[in-house]
Order: sequence, then C-alpha cells, then structure tokens
Amino acid sequence: MPTRTVSWSGANARRIERQGLAAPVPASPTALPLLAGVMLGAHAQVLSAAELSLGLRTEGETRAHVRRALWEERSLVKTFGPRGTVHLLAAADVPMWTGALSAIPGRVGQLSQDIRLTAAQTEAVVAAVGEALSGAELTADELTEAIVARTGAWAGDPVVPAFQGMWPRWRQAMHTAAHRGVLSFGPNRGRKVTYTNPCAVPMGQIPALSELVRRYLYAYGPATSQHFAKWLAAPRGWANALFGELARGREIEEVDFEGVGQAWVAAGDTEFPGAGERAEGVRLLPYFDVFGIASQPRELLFPGRAFERALAGGQAGNYPLLLVDGTVAGVWHQRRSGKRITVTVEPLEKLSAEHLEVLERQTVRIGEVTEGVAELVVGTVTVGPHA
Repeated sequence: MPTRTVSWSGANARRIERQGLAAPVPASPTALPLLAGVMLGAHAQVLSAAELSLGLRTEGETRAHVRRALWEERSLVKTFGPRGTVHLLAAADVPMWTGALSAIPGRVGQLSQDIRLTAAQTEAVVAAVGEALSGAELTADELTEAIVARTGAWAGDPVVPAFQGMWPRWRQAMHTAAHRGVLSFGPNRGRKVTYTNPCAVPMGQIPALSELVRRYLYAYGPATSQHFAKWLAAPRGWANALFGELARGREIEEVDFEGVGQAWVAAGDTEFPGAGERAEGVRLLPYFDVFGIASQPRELLFPGRAFERALAGGQAGNYPLLLVDGTVAGVWHQRRSGKRITVTVEPLEKLSAEHLEVLERQTVRIGEVTEGVAELVVGTVTVGPHA
C-alpha cells in the first residue's frame, strides 16, 4: 500500500524545478545535453520549437548553441524518440533510447499485406540503411538508391501513402532503423533533409527500460503505468506489466498522488515540496514542449478554461503555453519579420503587474534565443492549433 501522500502542487513544483523552468540552468559546455537528458528529449518535429524549449531553460544559450551541439559537437542527436516523433536527445542517452524503444511491442500497420514489409525484408532494409549511412549524410532519394542497390528493386517501390505522393516501400522500416541505432537525422542540405548513422549500440532491453522508467519518474513523477504508456505511445497492458516487474524488483515505489490515487516514483525519490508550496512565476513554453505533453494529470495542469483553450481536442502541444504559478493560464504565438518578433500572449485571467514584468523578460529572452528582437503584445491569439 502507498505510504506517502503527494500533493499536486508539490509534484508540479518539483517537476518545474527539475525541468529548468523554476530557474534557468547555468550555461556550460554540457548544459544542453544534460538538460535534454533530464527532459527526456525536446520535441523537434519543428526544430525551432526544440531550440526554444532548450534555450528558454538555460542562461544565455541561443539557437546557434543548440545547432552547434547538434551538428558540430554531436552532443545532441535528432532522431525518432517517444511516440515515434522527432526529438533532440542527448547523444549519451541514445543507447538507452534505442534499447528501450526497440523493446516496445510492435503494432500491425494499416497497410495491406501486399504492401507491408516482411520480417526478412525489414531486417534487410535495416542492414542496408546501416551500411549506406555509415560515415555518410544522404538525402531520402540518395538513401533509397543505396538501399535498392543492396536489397533489390522491391525496396524502392512507391507504395506507401505519404503527404504529397507515395514513399518507397523501405520507409516502413525507418523507425525500426532509428531504434536499432543505425539512422538519425543529419544537417539539412539546402531544403533537403539528410540522414546519417549515429553508430549507437543499443543497451540491453531490460536495463534500458528500467532506466527509462526511472528517468521518466524523476522528471514527471508521480505517475502511473498508464501515464507512461500514453507518453510513450505504448500498449497499456505492456506498460502495466513493466511497472509490475519494476515494483517487484523494488526499483519503483508507490505513493498516494492527489487527483490520481496510487502512482509511482523511483525508489527512494520521495522528497517533494510541502502541500502548501507551489511553483511560482511566469513561463512561456513553445509548441510541443515536453512539460505540457508529459505532465499528468492533465486536467490539473490545464485547469478550468485552460483545458478548452490550450488543448486541441484534448491534444497537448498544439498551442504554445503560458504558465502562471505552475499551471497553464493562456496561450501565445510569435510572428517573425526579419529580426523583429511579435509575441502575442493571450492570458485567460488578468495578470498582475509583477506577472507582466516577468512576462516582458520572458519575451526578451525569446528574442535572444531566436537571435532577434522580440516585443510583447497582450491580446487575443487568432492563430489556430498546430497540425
């Protein structure tokens, strides 16, 4: 039975502190990869959003620093992370990620059987991807040619429905290749995406899953196995069995979490702020920021009107978020013209003079991170949610 009660305000304050949202992380050569590790990645389907997620949590870092860490220092890796979406991950954590993600039970795709890759074909594609990208940065077309040359014409058949046409058959195995540690993103070549081989040897699946759960609970605990499954887009039954195994091994322990009931923290990680304490301050989070996506229960992070205004049909991440004293209190949008950036913030309640002052500083910081000059406008955001 749970032996400790954790309040929502205490859990939320701890999450915010650990995420670099209570106070920025001091700048250092290792700040960005360490932060990416604690956050469990920065969502990078839109790279500028990931640059803001990391930059706003640090002192003095800009998008140029993020890009240098990604493309020159290689302390960050752009690859397919949780939910199969593109993230910036700490390079040192890629073995854990590949080991854990490759352990998640696969799902039968929506493609018809005559289109789907067989198990043997998938293995052939993954091997070909690893060989072709070793020491290289190839566009999708170049990679397709290299894979076809190594496997056969079937790999290049344009049979997979895509946004603007049909992708070659081998693309079904792209996530598998990433989760085997042989594919990640390289720097764009003009407007074309490139891929490379990070040469990451996956950690064993059992220790990788154990470590990922521990990291998840450190950043977002207390949480249930269902919270973990939703964040990872994994089967609920599988996640429940995983947490059961970790509980029997005393790697995680139960607490009584306000608004949830029985939930889990990493073993021994039971120190939280008191029930009367809460997060304070004003923060702006960009599209798809991991804090808004991973924090549960969502109805407490998005209280009252925020649940309707800041969630797109219950989907977190599609609006940039205004946080006031730890909970979502509005949305915002930025519009750029050259170096000039207009940041429009729509609060759901009137902000105090102190909050407005902090919001001004947050706006200035957005300009610094994105290497522009930002100005604040408090008003209605007319732009709809990101697709």
